[in-house]
Amino acid sequence: MTEASTITATLSRHARETPDRPAVVCDNHAVSWKDLDQAVNRLAGHLAKVVPAGRGVALHLPNGPALVLLFLAACRAGREVQILDPSWPTETARLAIEALSPGIVVSGDATFAGETEALAVVDPHGPFEAVADAIGVGRLCAALADPDPLTPFYVGFTSGSTGMPKGYRRHHRSWIESFRAGDREFDIGADDIVLAPGALTHSLFLYGLAHGLYVGATVILCRQFRPNFVNRLIVSHRVSVIYGVPTQLEMMIEAAIRDGLPPFLKVRWMLSSGAKWQGRALAELRRQFPATRFSEFYGASELSFVTVAKDDENVPSDSVGRPFAAVSLTIRDHLGRWLPPGETGQVFVASPFLFMEYACGSETVLPRHGDAVSVGDIGMLDERGFLRLAGRASRMIITAGKNVHPEEIERVLEGHPAVITAGVLGVIDKRRGERLVALLRLGPDAGIVSSDLISHARLSLPLYKIPRRFAVPSRWPMTSSGKTDFHALRRLWESGDCEVLR
Repeated sequence: MTEASTITATLSRHARETPDRPAVVCDNHAVSWKDLDQAVNRLAGHLAKVVPAGRGVALHLPNGPALVLLFLAACRAGREVQILDPSWPTETARLAIEALSPGIVVSGDATFAGETEALAVVDPHGPFEAVADAIGVGRLCAALADPDPLTPFYVGFTSGSTGMPKGYRRHHRSWIESFRAGDREFDIGADDIVLAPGALTHSLFLYGLAHGLYVGATVILCRQFRPNFVNRLIVSHRVSVIYGVPTQLEMMIEAAIRDGLPPFLKVRWMLSSGAKWQGRALAELRRQFPATRFSEFYGASELSFVTVAKDDENVPSDSVGRPFAAVSLTIRDHLGRWLPPGETGQVFVASPFLFMEYACGSETVLPRHGDAVSVGDIGMLDERGFLRLAGRASRMIITAGKNVHPEEIERVLEGHPAVITAGVLGVIDKRRGERLVALLRLGPDAGIVSSDLISHARLSLPLYKIPRRFAVPSRWPMTSSGKTDFHALRRLWESGDCEVLR
């Protein structure tokens, strides 16, 4: 692949080499490489004129042609794209816009009329060819020079359940370096059909779009995630690479089993971030995707990829994998001293993928040691270099004077065949300080009682780490990135909206 310094630098080459091949498909809309390149150039020229250098382009749009084109155009114009989640409460979006002070806001409606310096309203689900005209772009725009690779190109947001989510800022080079490292880990190229079925407000799917276009692949997107529809896309487009989070993939497998679909034989790679696959879910995944290599990522918004766990690399079952290409890991104690393999401490990450800074929503200064940074994860490296996570320092529970990381307990409980997802909370207890309570999402027809789960947990955990109360909430709250929303889960428990197992 020709070296390029910005995430849109290869688009014109792909347009010359395969002008009529589909570049992006989103539901019933598609755009060829030639038309994509022309539309991005038109929009980039317009944004470069109307948005001053150093100001951003805030996109308050759901998945659709407008979001794709405006994201790419702002990147090409050297303007920072600030991707706001349209599912946020209006006040949250207002707070983000006020904090970021973008040069223009592009939205699907006029909610922010009169509240921003400039507002453009577009149909987020209209065809690709209509986007430029909808915001008044002229027909001719002079070609733009590629921006400096250290120019900020993206502000994404962590999944927040209260207040304003944290906005994190990235420059082009951080993703270009992760593209290059990804080429060392995977063999995704121009012949692939890449499916990114989630919301582009989630950085995994935005990354899947950007990397797919960077290498010249065709990228398939969805207006909304619907498992039956996504399964049809896999077949009709002969998809070879899928990005996903476990909750989505579980729903796709359940739908495939329910609909009696044959195995998907064309998929080469399944790239997943979030919880680890294990037990029955993993077996069902392998049955539905028998020719697929599976790779799970551990990372963070601020860090990008940290480790990778591939199914053919003999990864320990309790590990999140080895360091991703170009990543270096160290474990340090509370004084910053290096810890040898087998000892638990704070995980520090050094890589060329690190974010620049928080853009809004946080005054936090992350701990650093030289070039390495930590987001507060606690873990250990084994002798082979595989990382085992104990949990997040922010979730640690102190019960009877002992430090407990709930993630360890959740992994054990999720190994029970009846348990799909577990969330362990610490609740106030006069005697212990905090008492462990496990909230569960159970599979269908899961007739279990507390004693079953206690017996299962005793095979792997000491007694002080085993909850004595188990309950099933009325619903399982998720963040926009497909992870368990622990703040909402705690509210369900505190409100009594849970069925306690006997």
